[in-house]
Amino acid sequence: MFSCKGNKTEAPDTTPADSDSVQDTAAVDTMEQLIAETPMPKAADELFDDFFFNFAANRKLQMKRIKFPLTVERLDKTDTIGKSQWKTEHFFMRQGYYTLIFDSRSQMNVVKDTSVNHVVVEKFSFNIKTVKQYVFDRINGLWIMQSINYKPIYQNKNASFMKFYERFANDSTFQVESINDPLQFSGPDPDDEFSQMDGLLTPETWPAFAPELPKNAIYNIIYGDYNKQGDQKIFVIRGISNGLEMELTFKREGDSWKLTKLSE
Repeated sequence: MFSCKGNKTEAPDTTPADSDSVQDTAAVDTMEQLIAETPMPKAADELFDDFFFNFAANRKLQMKRIKFPLTVERLDKTDTIGKSQWKTEHFFMRQGYYTLIFDSRSQMNVVKDTSVNHVVVEKFSFNIKTVKQYVFDRINGLWIMQSINYKPIYQNKNASFMKFYERFANDSTFQVESINDPLQFSGPDPDDEFSQMDGLLTPETWPAFAPELPKNAIYNIIYGDYNKQGDQKIFVIRGISNGLEMELTFKREGDSWKLTKLSE
């Protein structure tokens, strides 16, 4: 995951989220095995996250909770996948973290809303400019994956931000240019990894605190039918089973975005 060492914040590995070359760690393998061998409690269907972590680690559960034949939509073409064709999808489980995009802090509370019955898990692949959407509905109290949709990123509700983010994560010069002056910072002291600090950073001091960000592919989870296109984005990098979290808050100014706050 991400931590602070010396004067550089270490962040997630930048290997593509959907790459088969991602190396499985012993910890992740052990966690997946424990999840797969332990029957999912009925209460797990109350919150999508509780269900989804079981779903992503357990092949048997996937086969039970996918509506086969599964509808797959690509632009104007519709296909189906049968049970025998399905390959277990581990999503972001093997990279040790996942990402989320929110429009406000209040919206972040929807993650714990038990009344949510519709969720879309998105995988953005920047190299092919495509977002793959896994659509889930809770039917008779059980979460079921209903379909998979492929769409161009430019049609996504976060299109403006995603276009900006791809360049921000890959272009260090552009990144510095996109730092608000001053930038609010809350996180580990680069001179003392056991201490926290709150303060303001300037674009000139940003490189000493800048985290490595996922560059090639990221995930997002949309809880409910939230379609607002706001001028603020809270980009969250959340560790799996380790409690670590990082938040980057961006605000749109005209046609551009600025990073206004970093919290670790």
